[in-house]
Amino acid sequence: MSNIDTEHSQEFEYKAEMKQLLHLIVHSLYTHPEVFLRELISNASDALNKVRFQQLTDRNILNPDVPLRINIALDAEEQTFSITDSGVGMTKSDLIDRIGTVASSGTLEFFQRLKTENKPFDGNLIGEFGIGFYSVFMVTDKVTIQTRHADPDSIGYQWESTGEGKFTIEEIPLEERGTKIFFKLKDDAKDFSDDDRVKGVIKKYSNFADFPIYVGGEEVNTISALWHKNKNEITEEERTEFYKFISNDYNPPLGHLHLSIEGRVNFKALIFFPDTPPLNYFRVEDLRSLHLYSSRIFIQDDCKELLPEYLHFVSGVVDTEDLPLNVSREVTQSSPVMAKIKDVITGRILSLLEDWAENESEKYEKFFKNFGLLFKTGAGSDFANRDRLINLLRFESSKAEKGKFTSLKEYVDGMPEDQTEIYYLSGDNRDAVERNPSLEYFRKKDIEVLFFVDAADVFNIPHLHEYDGKPLKSIEKADIDFKPDEDSPNDTLSEDDIKSLISFFNEQLGDKVEDVVASKRLVDSAATLVVGASGMDRQMERMMKMMGGQIGESKKILEINPTHPLIKNLAQLHRSKSDEAILKSCALQLYEGALLIDGNMETPTDFVARMTDIMEQATR
Repeated sequence: MSNIDTEHSQEFEYKAEMKQLLHLIVHSLYTHPEVFLRELISNASDALNKVRFQQLTDRNILNPDVPLRINIALDAEEQTFSITDSGVGMTKSDLIDRIGTVASSGTLEFFQRLKTENKPFDGNLIGEFGIGFYSVFMVTDKVTIQTRHADPDSIGYQWESTGEGKFTIEEIPLEERGTKIFFKLKDDAKDFSDDDRVKGVIKKYSNFADFPIYVGGEEVNTISALWHKNKNEITEEERTEFYKFISNDYNPPLGHLHLSIEGRVNFKALIFFPDTPPLNYFRVEDLRSLHLYSSRIFIQDDCKELLPEYLHFVSGVVDTEDLPLNVSREVTQSSPVMAKIKDVITGRILSLLEDWAENESEKYEKFFKNFGLLFKTGAGSDFANRDRLINLLRFESSKAEKGKFTSLKEYVDGMPEDQTEIYYLSGDNRDAVERNPSLEYFRKKDIEVLFFVDAADVFNIPHLHEYDGKPLKSIEKADIDFKPDEDSPNDTLSEDDIKSLISFFNEQLGDKVEDVVASKRLVDSAATLVVGASGMDRQMERMMKMMGGQIGESKKILEINPTHPLIKNLAQLHRSKSDEAILKSCALQLYEGALLIDGNMETPTDFVARMTDIMEQATR
C-alpha cells in the first residue's frame, strides 16, 4: 500500500485486490441496500463492547463516564446520514489495516465467482466476510469517518474515500472517544434519510443490540437479555428475531434450547440450531460459535471453548456469574468453570437431538442432512459421549431410498436372526457404491448394507468396531461369511476347471494381485477386486493418502465369477488351449476393468488399446 504526503493529509491507495472487491460491491453484488445499516450498527456495537470490556479493568480511558450508546442523525432535506458511537474508537493503524484491507483471504475470488456464475447474492455474506463497512457504498458515493481511540493520549483522525481506489487520512481535533460515520445518500437511497424507514430497519435487524440506538433523540431498539427471561415469557417472534440478530441469518432457526442451570455450575443460555448451513460451514475454523457473557456483560463473541468442535454450527449466548468480569480469552481456554459449562451444554444439546430423533424424525433428518458431516466427527473425538453420538449417527443404506437415512439401531432391529455382522460399503457417493459389484450378493439376498459415503464416515470406522455386540464389516473384504446359494446355476464350472483357470490368472497377473479366487459375492459381474482380511478398503486407503499417510501400494484379491458366461468361455478356451493370446488379454482386461470400477486405473490407454484388440479378434 503506497502513501503520498500532502500538507494536510496522507493519501493511500487500496491494494489491487481491494479495488476489485470494491468495484464488485458497488456495481454488481448487493441487492439488499438496507443491510448497510445493520452492518454499521453491528460495527458500532462491537466498538462499544470493546470499550465496556476495557472499562472493567482500566478506568484510565478517555471520557470514562460517557454513556455507551449509538446515535443516528438524519436530514431528509439534505439527504444525509450519520451514525456515532462512544466505543473504543480507532487509531491510524486501525484505519489503514482494518478499513483499508480485505479481512478474509479468498473473499475476492468468492465474490467474483458469484458474479461469473450469475448467482444471487445473499446479504448475510456481507458481514460474514468482514467487509460490512463497505456496504455503505451501496447508498453513497463518498464516506467520511471521524474517530478517536479510547487511549487518553490518542489523536483524532478523519478518513475519507469514494470507494474507487484511494482513501485519505488526516489528523483532526476531537474531544471525545468513539467513531462517527457520515455521508450524503444517493438519490435512489434517499429513503434512508427518513426516520420511519431507518427505525423500521433497526427493528428488523438490530432490535436486540446490546446498546441503546437513538434516531433523532428517540430510543428505537428493545434492549433485552432474552436468556435471563423465563422461557414461557418469550414469544416465538422474539426468539426468532433475536436469533436473526445474533446470527445474521434471514431464516428462522430449526430449533432452540433455553437453559437456566443452577448447581455445580450456574449459567443461563439460549442456543439455536440453524435451519440451513452457513456458507462457511465447511471451514470449521471460521464458524462463529456461542457468545459469552459474564453477569450480562459481553466478554467474547466467538467462544469456541463452550462447545466441542462438532457442535460449532450452533449459535446463541451463554451468561454465567461463575466467571470474573475481567476474564480473558486465555482464562476461558483453561477455566474449570468453562469445562463444566461445556459438559452441561453438550449433554443438553445431545438430549434435545435424541428427543428429535425419537419424536420429531423429520426435523432430526433435516438437521442431520444439513449438519451431519460435521456432527459425525464427534463419534471419533468425544469419547465421553461416544455411545450417545453413535446412536445419533445416520447413514444411507441399500434399503433406504436416496436421501433418506437409517440408524445403527434400525439396522440391527431389521437383521435376520442368522446375521451376525453389520455390513457396510464405502465410496465417494451413493451412485458409486450402488454400482459396486460387491453389492450384488447382498442385493440378491435382501441383506441391508450401510453406505459410508461421507468423508467423516471413513474417519469414524476405526471407532465403530461394533454396535450392540455385532462387528461392522466392509463387504469389500475377502473374509465375508457367505451363505451357500441354493439358487445358484447348475451349469457352473467344475472345481477342476475353476482351479485351472485361477492358476492361469495368477500366473498372468503375478504381483499385481494378492491372489485370484472364485467369488461367492458376484451375481451379474464377471470379476471384482476385494480387500484381504487385514487390508484397508478403497475409501480408507484414499483418505490415508489424502492425509499424507505413508502407505504402500496395497494388493487386492481378484474374485472371478464361475457362473458368468465370460468366465465359462475363458475356462473352455483354457481347457482346449486354443488361443492363449486372447486368454492373456482377457485376464488383464478383467483385472483392469475391476481397477476402473475401483477408481484406481493408472493406464487407461493400455486398457482401451487392449479392448480394441479383443473386439477386433471377436469380430473377424
